[in-house]
Amino acid sequence: MQHLSQNPTEPGFVQDPYPFYDRARQSGDLFFWTDYDMVCATSHQAVMSLLKDRRLGREAPPEFAPEIAPHTKPFYDVEAHSMLELEPPRHTGLRGLVLRAFTSRRIKELGPEIETLCHDLIDRFPTDQPFDLIHSYARIIPVVIICRLLGVPESRMEDLLTWSNDMVAMYQAKRTRKIEETAAASTLAFSAFLTEYIAEKRKAPTNDLLSELIAAEEDGAKLTQEELITTCILLLNAGHEATVHTIGNGVATLLTQDHRAIDAQCVEEILRFDPPLHMFTRWVYEDVTLFDHNFKRGDQVACLLAAANRDPAAFEAPARFDPARKGSANTSFGGGIHFCVGAPLARLELVIALQILMERCPTLSLSETPQYADVYHFHGLERLMVRL
Repeated sequence: MQHLSQNPTEPGFVQDPYPFYDRARQSGDLFFWTDYDMVCATSHQAVMSLLKDRRLGREAPPEFAPEIAPHTKPFYDVEAHSMLELEPPRHTGLRGLVLRAFTSRRIKELGPEIETLCHDLIDRFPTDQPFDLIHSYARIIPVVIICRLLGVPESRMEDLLTWSNDMVAMYQAKRTRKIEETAAASTLAFSAFLTEYIAEKRKAPTNDLLSELIAAEEDGAKLTQEELITTCILLLNAGHEATVHTIGNGVATLLTQDHRAIDAQCVEEILRFDPPLHMFTRWVYEDVTLFDHNFKRGDQVACLLAAANRDPAAFEAPARFDPARKGSANTSFGGGIHFCVGAPLARLELVIALQILMERCPTLSLSETPQYADVYHFHGLERLMVRL
């Protein structure tokens, strides 16, 4: 197996990780990333197979569970109830309860609200100077929609964004003690905020997702208080971070490629071409040989979603942005039992936000070369300066 070294915070990699992925893929489905001390999957076939293989999962085998430092305990106490980090049978029951409330009908009903919000934000764009589209548009849409979906006040939007950004930073390669302490503090603040609103919804339910999550029941089981808090946090953290990056990356790509027509197929190509999440790790539960490599129980393997999305065995001319592309499904929402529960909402937000932006702003253009932020395993822009 090929061993490669690449610092994920190195500026050249941050701005363009795809040449490294191409080099890694040349030796086959797997390579060993020495900076992570971990086997990584790069091909579309290997990534999708590993995501769906039940001999692997998100929960660490008990004897290999990492030690949790005391100053990070508040963060991991919440993560312990996240369906993203759990395996069956607990994952099955939790996801089933969430899907009972997070229905396709409820998501579809948000369409007109998303449209109105996008128009309102565009009405506020300055017409006489460059502005940051991430700050003025991309970051606002998903947090406002999740506030309305959950039934919590939009007036707390900035607090929610701060807490979310602080917590998501725990998954970045540049993680430090300071980031860990900040994440723990924000976790406590976020949990306290949700505890208050859950208590209100228990007393006086309304027509919102939080009330439905409280009421959701399957086979006599309901979400616990801890599961309710963690699920609400997950819906914001995962949904917001990914949607913001996809809107930003997508608009940068569309303007660079001079493409303005947006439909669902174009959005899928945006998700494939420059996805918001590049790495998703899994634990190995039993000794098994996969793609000619002998894995041992307790090993970890990284699925490089962005590398799989540029695999020439799955996509013709993968480095070319092709809004009419058909064929293999992209890996950007994951796969298997951990396929993103918020994917339908994310797709709806992306189609509407990009369609309305391009229709309302036909002269929109870049005012500076976009630069990516140092946020790996995520991949998104520091800002997106544009002009009308």
